[in-house]
Amino acid sequence: MKMHKLKALLSLSKPFRRNDSSFFLSNHYCRQFSAQPSYADYLQEQVLVEGRAKSRAAILNRPSALNALTPSMAGRLSRLYESWEENSDIGFVMMKSNGRAFCSGADVVTLYELINEGKVEECKKFFQTLYKFVYLLGTYLKPNVAILDGVTMGSGAGISLPGMFRVVTNRTVYSNPEAQIGFHPDAGASYYLSRLPGYLGEYLALTGEKLNGVEMIACGLATHYSHSERLPWIEERLGKLITDDRLVIENSIAQYGDIVYPETRSVLHKFEKIDKCFSQDTVEEIIEALEREAAESHDEWCNTALNKIKEASPLSLKVALKSIREGRFQPLDQCLVREYRISVNWVSKRMSDDFCEGVRARLVDKDFAPKWDPTRLEKVPTNMVDCFFTPLDELEPELNLATAIREPSM
Repeated sequence: MKMHKLKALLSLSKPFRRNDSSFFLSNHYCRQFSAQPSYADYLQEQVLVEGRAKSRAAILNRPSALNALTPSMAGRLSRLYESWEENSDIGFVMMKSNGRAFCSGADVVTLYELINEGKVEECKKFFQTLYKFVYLLGTYLKPNVAILDGVTMGSGAGISLPGMFRVVTNRTVYSNPEAQIGFHPDAGASYYLSRLPGYLGEYLALTGEKLNGVEMIACGLATHYSHSERLPWIEERLGKLITDDRLVIENSIAQYGDIVYPETRSVLHKFEKIDKCFSQDTVEEIIEALEREAAESHDEWCNTALNKIKEASPLSLKVALKSIREGRFQPLDQCLVREYRISVNWVSKRMSDDFCEGVRARLVDKDFAPKWDPTRLEKVPTNMVDCFFTPLDELEPELNLATAIREPSM
């Protein structure tokens, strides 16, 4: 079946096949004769390429911006991974980063500026490209490894967690803080959050709380844990492999891994309370359950969760909860199509300006005083939430994924 799908993909070779390793190599040497780097060179350097005998690595390279994803980075990742999948000389691929972050998610400040400049179509194009890459990664035919060494937020998780092997470290900090900026957990988040144990996904989506690398291992978000100081050994070992055998790759990573367990103060030891509170049908009922639990147990965790929820956009909270609940019963492609509809509604300001207001308050003006609209949960009508999930009209194309080619049995 894999060979059948690979042949189908090979038959769809695209003009950008130039983006294989030989092109990058020749382009690199050509640039040495240029007195001044071009804008194209600058964009290319936001995602670097490292070639080994039987593998390739994409390196996110915007360390000063915590490797936040720009439209050009999302496009380059897609082109690279497509060309690598088609290249029979490449056995497996990797993704890693430079700096103290793996990827802090989408560059929402750039999206905010595009919206304010009236360039909403460019925002839509970004989400199309990003979500198509997430789907590509989730259906990739070759073994792939992501090394999440550092901050991993929002879409940064989306471009790594759907993959085969996810390596985390003592420096990994993961979160989905979208509701706190008036957006929604996207890039496949409604798929993987909804599949976490119990109602942990709802808790993470509504509060934006963080997990460390050990906790990611424990709840299944990651496959391997290693101390960051041993990452060079892992990369050296993987770089020497002449194989496409996933078991060989897995064992090579595990050779430098650690067996770890969450600390006693970890939120993962509060599963009973998480399930009791976050299994409720509505955000209002979740808040009521947390308030009752806080009064009965005097657990500070309840108050922290309540405060995080109350900081978020009321509309975002309701949209996020509905999205995750629907995602629990949908495959990745359907989750991405739904998330695209939601994102289009946010950036088009059809229902609310909360996305731009949240980015303004937290990342632009940094007054941390967003003026949400609607202002309270009880003012968010059901039909307003439902509009985010309604199929786009005939003048607004839906997200078009290559499901028939990549998953012909679906």
